[in-house]
Amino acid sequence: MARVAFVGLGDMGQVIVPRLLAAGHEVIGWNRSAGKATYLVEQGMVLADSPRAASEGADVVLSIVTDAPAVRAVALGEDGILAGLGPEAVYLDMSTISPEASREVSSAFADAGRIMLDAPLSGSPVTVQAGKASVMVGGDRDAYERVRPVLLDIGPTVSYIGPRGTAVQAKLSINLLLMVEVIAFGEAVALAEKGGVERQAIVDAILHSVAASPVLGYRGPFVLDGQMPEKPLADVTLQQKDMTLVLEQGRLLGMPLPLASSANEMMNACRGMGIDRNDFVVAHRAYRRMGGLS
Repeated sequence: MARVAFVGLGDMGQVIVPRLLAAGHEVIGWNRSAGKATYLVEQGMVLADSPRAASEGADVVLSIVTDAPAVRAVALGEDGILAGLGPEAVYLDMSTISPEASREVSSAFADAGRIMLDAPLSGSPVTVQAGKASVMVGGDRDAYERVRPVLLDIGPTVSYIGPRGTAVQAKLSINLLLMVEVIAFGEAVALAEKGGVERQAIVDAILHSVAASPVLGYRGPFVLDGQMPEKPLADVTLQQKDMTLVLEQGRLLGMPLPLASSANEMMNACRGMGIDRNDFVVAHRAYRRMGGLS
């Protein structure tokens, strides 16, 4: 079993840390708001007072925070992970950030003789709790092989993608597909409703058709009356943050992304209508309003 430091105890940290503890690992955690650690401490996690303190003596350090500035702060700050990371330890950032930002932080670790891997997780708190999340890893292959057993305690699918930065590149591509799929689902349901089909009927038909998928299986029913979760799996603002990263990649690489652009415009519509605090499947409501249904 390993000594694992976990930096960032938000929604994903709340479900990943218990899995690591259940697997027998010693977990030392840190979060900017210490209150979020209460439940995890009760489960057996030790709370540190800085990312540096959490990382000292750890075999593996994991972080998952909101964006690139937050990654830089927890990784490279005066009391950051790099300051406490031992020479034999491996740091994996699981955040969804741009490949350029990930490589920049990774280079700082390499310059200091330390190893950082990009290791974004594909899934939501629901999929993590169900034991169905997947982790993609980019960077040093030998380091990946060393930490792979720990990652398998988070989810059953752990894949080596390639050199540093390629795992976050893959994660952005997956998020592009996920967002377009969910937005298209809302469009399809609204079209059927406009044509006189009951919403429950069209949702059931889609979820039992060849167009069904795991993400629609657990997110699709949210469009039914009274089924939108009080706590979104990913609200409009969070999902659009990832989509803006996707679109910036398209710009940098000279890659046309017309479907991603259209999905992003629906997120703008949701924000303009003031419904953006909901899970991003709420785009269905935006379609209904624009189609004169509500």
